[in-house]
Amino acid sequence: MEKVYTKNAPDAIGPYSQAVRANGLVFTSGQIAINPATGNVEAETIEAQTEQVCTNLKNVLEAAGSSLDKAVKTVCFLADMNDFASFNAVYGTYFTGKPARSCVAVKTLPKNVLVEVEVIAEL
Repeated sequence: MEKVYTKNAPDAIGPYSQAVRANGLVFTSGQIAINPATGNVEAETIEAQTEQVCTNLKNVLEAAGSSLDKAVKTVCFLADMNDFASFNAVYGTYFTGKPARSCVAVKTLPKNVLVEVEVIAEL
């Protein structure tokens, strides 16, 4: 197992890595809408937060030697399932290969963001 790090995505806010590579796959930690340049959540809408999350995931996957196109599975967490259509519209522009996906509503996400996404991708 090899840890992955890039300054183009937020630093981990706990005892975990941005991603790990193992057995030909990349496993990202869940990404939230933190702007890596400032370390803050700056986006307020579900669309803007989803854009930031997908950009963070793109950067982590590229640092690992993979890409969004190589995603095989995503797990998506929404603070409010009423945001599903808006989230899905942005998500679909990034994950054009249509990987397998789970999407669930949760009570609360870190830093009270609206969305978190994690990815498993091929190298």
